[in-house]
Amino acid sequence: MSNGRGQSDFIIIKALEDGVNVIGLTRGSDTRFHHAEKLDAGEVMVAQFTEHTSAIKIRGNAEIMTSFGEIESEHKR
Repeated sequence: MSNGRGQSDFIIIKALEDGVNVIGLTRGSDTRFHHAEKLDAGEVMVAQFTEHTSAIKIRGNAEIMTSFGEIESEHKR
């Protein structure tokens, strides 16, 4: 995801509950986990898609802000 200036866009993840998992997934023929963080309620993480990161998985209740808009993940019940 490029912002037109040769840089990748950032996304902002705000945990709305304790224990939100943020998992980075690799690029290439074999998609693999390469990084994981756990956020508690109110914590904010700024993440970026890079040459190594093709996807970011968020598990738990969180607010996600991107250049495309905002979305809230839902907690599995």
